[in-house]
Amino acid sequence: MTKATLSIIIAAKNEARRIRSCVESAAFADEVLVLDSGSQDDTAAQARSAGATVHVTDWPGYGPQQQRGIQLATGDWVLSLDADELISVSLRDEILSVIQKPDFDAYRLPRHSSFCGEFIEHSGWRPDYTLRLVRRDLAGFTDHFLHAHMTVDGSTGDLRSPLLHYSYMDLDDVLEKLSRYSKGAALDLQARNVSSTLTKAVLKGVWAFFRTYFLKLGFMDGRMGLVLAIYNSHTTYYKYLRLWIRGRPSIAHGDKPGAGPT
Repeated sequence: MTKATLSIIIAAKNEARRIRSCVESAAFADEVLVLDSGSQDDTAAQARSAGATVHVTDWPGYGPQQQRGIQLATGDWVLSLDADELISVSLRDEILSVIQKPDFDAYRLPRHSSFCGEFIEHSGWRPDYTLRLVRRDLAGFTDHFLHAHMTVDGSTGDLRSPLLHYSYMDLDDVLEKLSRYSKGAALDLQARNVSSTLTKAVLKGVWAFFRTYFLKLGFMDGRMGLVLAIYNSHTTYYKYLRLWIRGRPSIAHGDKPGAGPT
């Protein structure tokens, strides 16, 4: 029986501080492909020195970029990995085992994510299953502006070992992602013809805090659980606030702020 092969695809930009450890955790694969969308740091050089094959490209969006990776890959299986993720030893062993004797066409991986240096056990962040490992000829990607995800034309199972996700390195990272994620999520909602109001934005933000901190047991994550609940609340509020503002009628040419009588 021919041994099944694996390609790991990593989309990255300006990830020089993290790309080496990411590639090294993926080095067990038959090939590691890094799609660098024009980094201004030495991401590409770091990835090459760690053993990856690097393709420097433009940025068509996360989903289309990952689709490029699938088309470039040569393995029987493809695994999508982000630059802020590491494959644990136990997950590596499980992946190598399952692709040789698969029961499904694709597998979801549980993620164990950190927030400002602390791994979160509750708050809706565990086990956080995400589809990542798929037979290459059955794999695809959605084209969402934010959080595009892998798809499979076939059956899906779950693995047990965690993918380590260093998602929010520090407060600067938190604030940058709050702005970027709320904007991207608003664009996706607008594309689905979802509308918003100021009241809706406020209520959605309050609900996000309640859901994270109480229903999802965020209080059991201690002080960082409170910080995360507030972050989720703000991200949700600004998502729907952006959506509301984007849906408002444009200001008429003669009615610009400050253009009134002097």
